[in-house]
Amino acid sequence: MTVNVPGRRGPQGPSPLEGERIRPLSRWQIEDRLAELGDLYAQTAGGDSRAWNHDRELFLRRLAGEVQRPGFALLVAERSVPGTPAGGESAVLAGCAYGFPVRAGGPWWRGLDGYLPRDVLGLAASGRLFAISGLVVHSRVRTHHQGLDWNLARRLQRRLLADHTAGLADRADGTGAVDVADDVGVLGVLGVTLVERDDAMTLRALRSWGWRSVAPDASVARDMLRYAPCRALVLGP
Repeated sequence: MTVNVPGRRGPQGPSPLEGERIRPLSRWQIEDRLAELGDLYAQTAGGDSRAWNHDRELFLRRLAGEVQRPGFALLVAERSVPGTPAGGESAVLAGCAYGFPVRAGGPWWRGLDGYLPRDVLGLAASGRLFAISGLVVHSRVRTHHQGLDWNLARRLQRRLLADHTAGLADRADGTGAVDVADDVGVLGVLGVTLVERDDAMTLRALRSWGWRSVAPDASVARDMLRYAPCRALVLGP
C-alpha cells in the first residue's frame, strides 16, 4: 500500500476540522490531474528536491498501472482557499485514496492469496473484497486525532468502501439478484491492503486508522509467512 509516512517532518496539511470535501474522479479527470496528484504525493513524502522528483515519478508510474484495473476508484479531498483573480476561491488537494475490487478469476493482486485466510478470500467472488492500494495524506493526519471519525484518512478509506458497497447493491438490484444485495447490505465490503514487512511507520499509521492484521490459515507453512515480504491488513466488518 502507498501511504506517505516521511522520515522527517514535511509540509503540513489542514486540520480535519476544516472540512475537506471528498469526491470521486473519473478516469478522464484523473488523467487531467496527474500533475496535481504527483505533486501531492511528493509534498507529503518530505525529503529534498532530488527525492521529491524520484518519489513523484514512481508514484505516477504505479498509479498509471492501477487505473487500468477493472473497478478502479480514486477519491480526492479538496479544500477551498482564497486567492483567485476574481476574489473567489479555488480548490487544492489535501489528500487522496484509491483502490479496486479484488478479482477471484485471475492472478491475485501481489500474491494476496498467500496472505489471507480462505473465508476472506471467498469474499472476492461476490465483489466484497476491495484493495485499498493508496492513501496519501499530510503528516498532521497521520499524527493527530487518528482515532476520530473526522480524521481525513479515516474519511477517505470509509468512503471508498461505502461507494463500492453502494455500487454492488445497485448492480444487484438491476439484475434482480436480491439475495446478493441483501448480503452486501448486511455484511458490507471488507477492505484489504498489503504493507512491506519492514515498514513499521506505515503499519503503525494504518493501525491507528482502524486497520487490523490478518494471517492465512494454519495450513500455510510458518516459515513461508515469516519470510513473506508483506503483511496483510483488513478494514471493515
